[in-house]
Amino acid sequence: MDKCPFVKNILLLDAEGKRVAVKYFSDDWPTNAAKEAFEKSVFTKTQKTNARTEAEIAMFDNNVVVYKFVQDLHFFVTGGEDENELILATVLNGFFDAVGLLLRGSVDKREALENLDLILLCIDEIVDGGIILETDANVITGKVASHSIDAGASLSEQTISQALATAREHLTRSLLK
Repeated sequence: MDKCPFVKNILLLDAEGKRVAVKYFSDDWPTNAAKEAFEKSVFTKTQKTNARTEAEIAMFDNNVVVYKFVQDLHFFVTGGEDENELILATVLNGFFDAVGLLLRGSVDKREALENLDLILLCIDEIVDGGIILETDANVITGKVASHSIDAGASLSEQTISQALATAREHLTRSLLK
């Protein structure tokens, strides 16, 4: 029996290769300096490519890296050298699409930094401990929206998806009583 697909890290870097949001699930990079060196290496080796329309795949330091760029943001998903590229690309596209939905189509560094909490929740909903949990952008954004709902806000102040999530939560609580 084959092992479960494993993601080593998810990186969101800006146009200069600086961190916007990163999460590591592997001990391959034990120190912060090693993590930053890997990020710089991956960024410099991929910045000249044109990965704006489709995800690109590359090998770095015995790792498969799948990446995609939009505006001034660079999205990366890393797996082991024997990891399935299609699965990693699916994770990348789920992350990319979910961030696009969460930022309402305005995907740039400024918006990403203003909504960093949502992006980090998004990463947590996609991968936990390196194990892939979800890749459907609509499901991911639904879960992130339900986490970020202000419980005290009236239904008129919430978006439709937030209102549906709130209604679903209240229904679940009433059924469990």
